[in-house]
Amino acid sequence: MEDRIITTSKMEEDVQSEYSLRPQRISEYIGQEKVKEKMNIFIKAAKKRRESLDHVLLYGPPGLGKTTLANIIAKEMGGELKITSGPAIERAGDLAAILTSLNEYDVLFIDEIHRLNRSVEEILYPAMEDYALDIVIGKGAAAKSIRLDLPKFTLLGATTRIGMLSAPLRDRFGVLAAMEYYTNEELKEIVIRSADILGCNIDYDAAFEIARRSRGTPRIANRLLKRVRDFSEVKEHNIINLQDAKDALELLEVDGEGFDRVDNKILEAIIDNFNGGPVGIETLSYFVGEELGTIEDVYEPYLLQRGFIIRTPRGRMATDKSYKHLGRKKINNAIDNQTKFFD
Repeated sequence: MEDRIITTSKMEEDVQSEYSLRPQRISEYIGQEKVKEKMNIFIKAAKKRRESLDHVLLYGPPGLGKTTLANIIAKEMGGELKITSGPAIERAGDLAAILTSLNEYDVLFIDEIHRLNRSVEEILYPAMEDYALDIVIGKGAAAKSIRLDLPKFTLLGATTRIGMLSAPLRDRFGVLAAMEYYTNEELKEIVIRSADILGCNIDYDAAFEIARRSRGTPRIANRLLKRVRDFSEVKEHNIINLQDAKDALELLEVDGEGFDRVDNKILEAIIDNFNGGPVGIETLSYFVGEELGTIEDVYEPYLLQRGFIIRTPRGRMATDKSYKHLGRKKINNAIDNQTKFFD
């Protein structure tokens, strides 16, 4: 699991490369057209009124460019970006220290904002609404509250689980923007741009091959590009061609759908061992040899999103796409299986 190259989670190798590959302006940002158009209008309107941008909540799967967009927003507004995360802010004092260090038009980016401690979250309410920070000094009868004014800043929250965000916090964001998976064409443009920044040549077919195996995620596309580049350099090729991309990705066990060994193992278990399902997640976990939580949180979402498996009250089932992908012949449908079971 730790060595999974197509994970959407940020790996250590991504930290430096993502910084150098990130676009700096909204005009350079590829994909997310609806979000981009919306933010471009709001930024221009705020600058025209000489106001700070309204607070923004970005939500969607990891690896789709939420941090990159936060950096762009800060630059477009002429402020600085300060980055933290929900789990990193353990006490109200930690958040107060961050808020008082902000300047006008700065952007405070809180990743995984749904994981904020409730007592910390309550400090944000007056900060977001009134640009003020309420501090209690002393204890008991001698305690008194002091209100400190804060500069007009923008809070930009990011979450992969918007349903876990409390309603009072969610309602205080003026702009909600859903980040969606990228198309293969958009990812191809990103791969070509990244290759140029990395100083390597790549043809269009190779770029598209990397794109279509990147699970709709720029982070994975850039990671695969670097591995394909290594492969091409060892072969002493001046340009990354389609065959280089195919050979390198086959070596990495990333197939044409962007699935790795475990993804295919899940599909094989459902089809070969359980005749297409339904099969319970615990049983599936046993056959695949992965923890139940890992299957539910890491592997299953993309298989569901792409329509290769479905959830039913009785368990997971493989779809026709899974049979076609694995080259299996579908013998019985779910109704036949259930009839056979009761017979």
